[in-house]
Amino acid sequence: MFDKNQLTILTQELDSNRIKTREKGNINLSYIEGFDVIDTANKVFGFGNWSYSISKLDQVSQELNQNQNNVVCYKAVVQIQIHNTNHTLDVNRQDVGFGTGVAKTLADAHEGAAKESVTDGIKRCFRSFGNQFGNSLYDKTKNHQNQDSSYQQNQNYNQRPPQNNQQQQQPYQNDNVNRTTNSNFKGVGNQQQTARQNQAQNPNNQQNNPPQQNSFQNNQSFDQYEYQPLYNLGLDVIEQNGFLVVTGNNQYAYKDAIKACGFRFDSASKTWYKPVEQGVA
Repeated sequence: MFDKNQLTILTQELDSNRIKTREKGNINLSYIEGFDVIDTANKVFGFGNWSYSISKLDQVSQELNQNQNNVVCYKAVVQIQIHNTNHTLDVNRQDVGFGTGVAKTLADAHEGAAKESVTDGIKRCFRSFGNQFGNSLYDKTKNHQNQDSSYQQNQNYNQRPPQNNQQQQQPYQNDNVNRTTNSNFKGVGNQQQTARQNQAQNPNNQQNNPPQQNSFQNNQSFDQYEYQPLYNLGLDVIEQNGFLVVTGNNQYAYKDAIKACGFRFDSASKTWYKPVEQGVA
């Protein structure tokens, strides 16, 4: 069914640059984005050698959260079909995907939930073809081995006698790096807070002096589809000095949706933020 080149690619280890993480219930979850899975399928099997169909698309639930936002959940049964080069042989896979839409309008919530459930179903179907489609992310044994390896390295480091003063000071150097990272974000937050105060004191200056874009550049190096629920609420996500920051009005009313996207609240600057994920393809 698959040629030698395809089998070689499918059995390779997953590139860590393709892995993204999000926080859900104080747990970091690893995943591959939907567009990445589709791109990989096109590269491995060919643009015209695979297809998918939706067998069933059902609404599971619908409710209002405490912020009066519509929360809709959909379930999709998706089937993919992969052909060989001559289209004489086929391989079929079927799986179920779930999606949740959170929005002020019911239509936007339904749209987000339905699309997310289909994308999730496609990803789960392709997962059966191995590491290139994220199957290795479910290997808990592998994760435990990595944790045990890190723990053993720490134990060996603690048991090893220090050779010089520089080696003894290394933990404090790492601590300084963490403090620097936190201070960098606080600097961003303080700039935002100052800008808001100036705008409140001089509202007419906004017309005469439009906000400068050089201070905070939105490079859009992150996946905007991941934050679609926030866009549906009228919020925006921008990148500032190595952090993703939520902007827009009535953020407190939408705090549940913001938390669901992995953001944390900085009380000093009144800003929702999260570090930019490194190594994203």
